[in-house]
Amino acid sequence: MSGERLVPARFQPPLPLDRLLIPAGTAGAGDQMELDVLIVGAGPAGLACAIELAHLAQREGRDVNIGVLEKAEALGEHSLSGAVVNPRAFRELFPDLKDADFPFRGPVKKERVALLTSRRAFTLPTPPTMHNAGNYIASLCEIVRWLGERAAALRVNVFTGFPAASLLVEGGRVVGVRTAATGQDREGRPLSNYMAPNDLSAQVTALAEGTRGGLSQAWLESQDVTSENPPIFALGVKEIWETRQPLDTIVHTLGWPVPTDAFGGSFMYPLEPNLVALGLVVGLDYRDAALDIHDLLQEMKLHPLFRQYLEGGEMVEWGAKTIPEGGYYAVPARRSGDGVVVLGDSAGFVDVPSLKGIHYAMQSGIFAARAVYAGLKAGDASAARLAAYDRLVNTSFIMKDLYRTRNMRLAFKDGFYVGGMKAALMTITGGRFPGRKIAMRRDAEMERTLTPGASPGITPDGRLTFSKADAVFKSGNATRDTIPIHLVLGKDLPAAAAEFYAHMCPAGVYEVVQGSLRVNAPNCVDCKATDVLGPRWTPREGGSGPKYKRM
Repeated sequence: MSGERLVPARFQPPLPLDRLLIPAGTAGAGDQMELDVLIVGAGPAGLACAIELAHLAQREGRDVNIGVLEKAEALGEHSLSGAVVNPRAFRELFPDLKDADFPFRGPVKKERVALLTSRRAFTLPTPPTMHNAGNYIASLCEIVRWLGERAAALRVNVFTGFPAASLLVEGGRVVGVRTAATGQDREGRPLSNYMAPNDLSAQVTALAEGTRGGLSQAWLESQDVTSENPPIFALGVKEIWETRQPLDTIVHTLGWPVPTDAFGGSFMYPLEPNLVALGLVVGLDYRDAALDIHDLLQEMKLHPLFRQYLEGGEMVEWGAKTIPEGGYYAVPARRSGDGVVVLGDSAGFVDVPSLKGIHYAMQSGIFAARAVYAGLKAGDASAARLAAYDRLVNTSFIMKDLYRTRNMRLAFKDGFYVGGMKAALMTITGGRFPGRKIAMRRDAEMERTLTPGASPGITPDGRLTFSKADAVFKSGNATRDTIPIHLVLGKDLPAAAAEFYAHMCPAGVYEVVQGSLRVNAPNCVDCKATDVLGPRWTPREGGSGPKYKRM
């Protein structure tokens, strides 16, 4: 039976630039603060930038006022990654420390790559890009909290619970940000606990918002900064399990349950002898409009490879996040401008074939700090001065690594088997095959098919498999029900698009009720999948969203 065709881009509203970029001095702000450097986002990129800046100032006896804004209520609560970490950037940022001093769970001792069918797992040779000797298993939440402690010890001002809602601009220059207001009802009317937004001005604003950063997108679009290919993304859904059976090997899988015309795979990592992290990652250019990545993960856990570890255990945490997958050709042509730099995932510094992004994010923060500090010393935060950041990145291992694997993820746009053969040739030739860029379209421009009577998936049992509502509870999400909606929907939305959103969102934000779309905005865990394929995500009241502890 043929299905209904759907191109999500036709129903996606434009980025709300009028909300994300406002002139400095616009009415409505409460308190105001002046800083030398303002960093938006207390993830690995933003905190590494703050720490390196403080180190540079400390060595020269200079006083640099550094502020870091973080939308989560506490450090790490919005941070999620695999994560197997290359320690290179840690060693550069903290040359006096040993690897044993870093916030890692332990070194990678054994690894396995497997091809799954619905019942079996066939061990494959580990691709060169996925070798993890010398790398460490970690929790990104714990990394962020550890970095935050180091930043605070260096007298960096870290402000949690303060989302940056708008960039403050003067002409083409970025001069700071305005935070989100708090204490409003669903319609945006002030409640008794209303607090007006604050304006924070700075000589340089560093945007380290993570994947799909709204201010980063707005600044790049306003400056007409593009990339050779548009950015593309994947959605990862992750769980933490306390298990009865220990795991001593990091496991990556390809194949089932991901459809052969989609790109993706799973991971299972030991955090402790009886604490396991597992997840499923799928590229958001998939073709089946009824594909549901959360449901695929639930089905995947029934496979003998996973079930042997999970059965009889307890799922203690759940989360979801999008990942930039475009690689070398999707990195913006420049990541600096007048009074601004863009770092980490917001700039697309992720190498998909090696499944690595944390050390690139931190290294970009280190490079940004060096360029910004030189500008502060010279009294010059112009685009020409801050372009030194781009030069540092462009000549570093970040872009060299991304260039070497520049087409590997892109090869899979033609499906799993063809992509696998092409990726093998790219590995053998050191990236020289096919000798040209593989062109991509935005994920939202990919045509999907919504087939009538698509499988509803498994029925969650509440022990090994879980509903989206149960999963969101395990994320720690306690967003108040009366918060204003932060999602910008398109107009004239057809029923097929509503169904697509309901399947696409792992947190049950979108539901189809009697043929119409219902939006449960408080469920949102800020994964940003909606921003890639449908309604736009905008910052909301500080402290909203998940409260991850060990993700």
